[in-house]
Amino acid sequence: MADRESARRTTGTLTEEQAVRMLTGMNEVIRAGEEMRKLRAEMIKLFAGFGWTQDTIARIADMSQPAVSKQVAKYALDDPAPPMGLTLDQYDTPWLEGRLWGLAEAVSETLDTARCTRCIGALGRGRKRFTPRTVDELRRLLEEDLTLRRAELPPGFRAAYDQISRGLDVPPKAAAGTGTAAPFSASVRRTLAHQLQRDRLQDERPPGEH
Repeated sequence: MADRESARRTTGTLTEEQAVRMLTGMNEVIRAGEEMRKLRAEMIKLFAGFGWTQDTIARIADMSQPAVSKQVAKYALDDPAPPMGLTLDQYDTPWLEGRLWGLAEAVSETLDTARCTRCIGALGRGRKRFTPRTVDELRRLLEEDLTLRRAELPPGFRAAYDQISRGLDVPPKAAAGTGTAAPFSASVRRTLAHQLQRDRLQDERPPGEH
């Protein structure tokens, strides 16, 4: 074993462990890129369902009009999806995860050195995914921020967290029939809820804190 290790050092050959460490970061970026492309394609389907023109979609998506036209034509072959509900009070798991994500970002931007900052940074860059384990981690860190630094945060932050947390604690079967939209993926619902939660928190802040 020692001879093999010595030979690797002499010839400059990488160990398997070194190769894994190098490729892990690359693979995460590649996966995140693929996931973002799929998410953007689904968002185009959503926007088209809202009746937005292809020119408008191309502008906001930073895509060419022919590329958007191709995507829209592809989705035109599918069965039309029902309208996506945009009320904040929905209780399927991806929607609640998106709200949690949006709240955590707002807390991180409001506080210096928030405990949840590193976790949401990893989620935003695709280095972590929304799994029960990562959601539990984010909830724990956010709970600490909201408890230990409550005086530095608008009261609406805590109220939003309590509502989201109660929803996540309800078993999925009990939350059935509360406005989920099956034709759209968990990523789409998570992304929409994230933005709507951010907008709601922004609206509740005093004018001087915007």
